[in-house]
This record gives sequence, C-alpha cells and structure tokens, in this order.
Amino acid sequence: MISQAISMRYNINKGIGKSVEFKGLVAQYLFLFAGGLLAVFVVFVIMYMIGIDQWVCIGFGVVAALALVWLTFHLNAKYGEHGLMKLGAVRQHPRYLINRKMPCRLFARVRKEASHA
Repeated sequence: MISQAISMRYNINKGIGKSVEFKGLVAQYLFLFAGGLLAVFVVFVIMYMIGIDQWVCIGFGVVAALALVWLTFHLNAKYGEHGLMKLGAVRQHPRYLINRKMPCRLFARVRKEASHA
C-alpha cells in the first residue's frame, strides 16, 4: 500500500502561466459567461416573484441563457483570449489628432513673464 503511494506521480502546477480555461472558454469570456448566467437567474427570480406567469419566466430564462451561451462562444472564437481588451484599448484612442497651430508657432519659444513680487 505504501509502495503504491510512493510510486504514484502527480503533475503539480501543470498550468502555470496559462490563462484559465473551461470547455474552450478562456480568460475574460469565462467570467462574462458566469456573470451572465448569474444575471439571467436573478432576473428570472425577480420575474417569478413579481407574479409573471411561470412559463413566461421559464421561456425567458431558456432563451436568455441560450443567447448568452451563443454570444460568449461567438466572441471567444472571433476575438480570442485577449481580443476584447485589445478592442477596448483601440476604442480609447482617438482616430486622429487635430493640430490647428501654424508650423512656425509649434517651434517658437515661449517667453516667461517676469513676476512682480
């Protein structure tokens, strides 16, 4: 019994440096998926507690969950592991810079005014 325990080998820390992955979803898509399912469940419970018909609530839950699954896997396949962060970074940058100063004013020295104390 002890010899079997000693001879067993375990792969420890197999995934160091790799991003979190579950069923093909990687990185932020996994958290987006889990948060979306939690949100669908909360909305389902609120709808049921308000008194909306049971089958309407179930239909909403099923359709919203299927749409969330499709959208999450679609974004994962389209943008990849870091794609949403890159897309967000691109949206933060201006498309172009406007400079309306004359070229000679760009290189002119700015004179400091003497302060009167």
